[in-house]
Amino acid sequence: MIEVELKVRVRDPEGVVHLLEQRAAGRSEIYRDTYYDTADGTLAREDRELRLRTITGPGGTRSILTYKEPRVDDASGSKPEHETGVDTPEAVHAALSGLGYVAAIAFEKHCHNYDFGARGRRMLATLVRVPELDGTFLELETLAKGDELSTALDDVRAVLSELGFTEQDVTTELYTEAVAARRAR
Repeated sequence: MIEVELKVRVRDPEGVVHLLEQRAAGRSEIYRDTYYDTADGTLAREDRELRLRTITGPGGTRSILTYKEPRVDDASGSKPEHETGVDTPEAVHAALSGLGYVAAIAFEKHCHNYDFGARGRRMLATLVRVPELDGTFLELETLAKGDELSTALDDVRAVLSELGFTEQDVTTELYTEAVAARRAR
């Protein structure tokens, strides 16, 4: 499956929360992400990602290992994604290190998630604050098969429009790159 996602900069977080809460109840979670790569950066060069995420929220703590293939749409950055739950994140960290991967970057995202249906799809809207970065972002995503990519992107754009966003609000800036740039200052 392809994670079809657009990310926008949010100018009015309270207004967006009000609109999202009309669609679904939200839940606050903290994501602790560690991105792995080879020592020479092969995964990043090939536009692939290997991430271990630990999520802490009202339902407890869970971890997910994610591998993302290269993007299939440059405008959105949408990528085929493969995920699996992880019972012991420490063991996965050790296994990845033992296989020669290095922790390329790790950071936190403070998220407020809203799951809802729109345009015949399951959607996940996530308001995101990364403590090291300025501003608030909204990620809106759905899953699609390869032949549904264009339609799924149109559906995501339509919901973003309903929430008051335009194409000018869309950003393809990656948190990993923004955090790394901030730390390099």
